[in-house]
Amino acid sequence: MAVLVNKDSKILVQGFTGTEGTFHATQMIEYGTNVVGGVTPGKGGTTHLDRPVFNTVADCVKQTGANVSIIFVPPAFAADAIMEAADAGIELVVCITEGIPVQDMVAVKNFLQGSGTRLIGPNCPGVITADACKVGIMPGFVFKKGRIGIVSKSGTLTYEAADQVAKAGLGISTAIGIGGDPIIGTTTKEAIELFMQDDETDAIVMIGEIGGGMEAEAARWIRDNGNKKPVVGFIAGQTAPPGRRMGHAGAIVGGADDTAAAKMKIMSECGIAVVSSPADIGKTMAAIVGK
Repeated sequence: MAVLVNKDSKILVQGFTGTEGTFHATQMIEYGTNVVGGVTPGKGGTTHLDRPVFNTVADCVKQTGANVSIIFVPPAFAADAIMEAADAGIELVVCITEGIPVQDMVAVKNFLQGSGTRLIGPNCPGVITADACKVGIMPGFVFKKGRIGIVSKSGTLTYEAADQVAKAGLGISTAIGIGGDPIIGTTTKEAIELFMQDDETDAIVMIGEIGGGMEAEAARWIRDNGNKKPVVGFIAGQTAPPGRRMGHAGAIVGGADDTAAAKMKIMSECGIAVVSSPADIGKTMAAIVGK
C-alpha cells in the first residue's frame, strides 16, 4: 500500500512523554496510526497515552516489534536518537527535530551508510499514507486518499499541494516531507524512485526550493528513466536574493544552478510540468492525468 508506511507499520515515538511527542502522538493515534509505544529514558515501565514507555529503543523493539520511529527529541540529542533507532534495527526513522547541528548530521549520515535504516528528515513534517498511517505533524484531514504521490522540502507546501490535489478531484497515495536542512536522510531523487516503483501511485508532485542540487538530480533521473509517470514540479524562493538564506537552513543560493529559475529550467527540459505558483499544482495535475 503506497510507500514507506501503511496500516501494518508499527510506530514508536522517541521523546514520547514530552510536550511535542505527547501532542503529535495523540494526533497520530486519532488518525488511526498503529503507535505501539514510546521511549523516554528514565520512564521505562510506565504507560503514556495507554501505550508502554521504554528506556531504550532496543527495549521497545524487543517488546512491541516496532519497525518505524518518529523522533521528537531536542536538537542536542536528536542525532544520538537517530543512531540509537538505527542500531536497534528500525527500518524507517522520521526525524521532526529542527536545528540539529550540521556536524551531528555528518556523523549520522556516516553511521547510516550500509545500514538497513532509511531516514526521513530532519526538520521535516514526516510521512503520511492517506487514510492509513500518519508518521508526522501534518494535518491529517487535508490528505484525501488517491493515487498522487507528493515529495516536498517544505512542510506547509506539502499540505498546500495535498489540498490542491484534493480540490481537483484527485487524492494522495503517500506524501513525503523530506526536510529542508543541508544534510538530510532521503533525497528528492530517492523519494521519486519510491513513487515510480509504487503500483498505487499514478503521478507525482515534486516541490523543491532554492539551494542545493537535489531537484536537478531528480529531474535528470526522471528523464533518464523514461519519464514513466507524469510529474508536476514547483520551486519555492523565486524572489529570493542571492546569498540570503530563506527559511530552511539548506535554502541558500550558492551558485548559478541553485536559483529557482535555474532549477525550473532544468526540470522543464527534463519533461516535468513546472508551475510558477503553488495555486496551479492541482489543476495542472488534473489536466495531465485527465481528471
